[in-house]
Amino acid sequence: FSLVSLALKTKLLKQAATMLERDKEEKKKEREAALSERVPPLQMSGLSVQDLQTLCKELQHKIDVVDEERYDIELKVGKNTKEIENLTQKVFELKGKMKRPALKRVKISADAMLGALLGGKVKESVDFKANLKTVKKEDEKKEEVTDWRKNVEAMSGMEGRKKLFDAGQ
Repeated sequence: FSLVSLALKTKLLKQAATMLERDKEEKKKEREAALSERVPPLQMSGLSVQDLQTLCKELQHKIDVVDEERYDIELKVGKNTKEIENLTQKVFELKGKMKRPALKRVKISADAMLGALLGGKVKESVDFKANLKTVKKEDEKKEEVTDWRKNVEAMSGMEGRKKLFDAGQ
């Protein structure tokens, strides 16, 4: 059993590794396709120095615009994270202020409880006491409470010992 499960695990791991490699290759191809679509290749051959300088200035201007947008987005993200932290702090403070009321004991009959649990389905009242077994109480033999001094006087001497011996047999 363990050999079979071990073989299955190794096959699964190999399959997962090949799938991971395929995914990496696909993502790389998708990235290259998106870049080639969005960013056309530069045509620098046959350009004069003046044209190269204007091309560099245009590229620098585009870089500056992108940097400004990135900076603005970073500020918005920072502001939103601070706002989220403040709101979570307020939530924790409000949770601390709220006191849960003490629950009160409610006495409810068995019929009412079944009616609440099962809805209006139960029409007959269920008598749980009727299903209980009756147990007879055995009367314990109670010894008579007598004056201990009389008992001591009666049991003293040879006659008392004889009575004890006779009672034991």
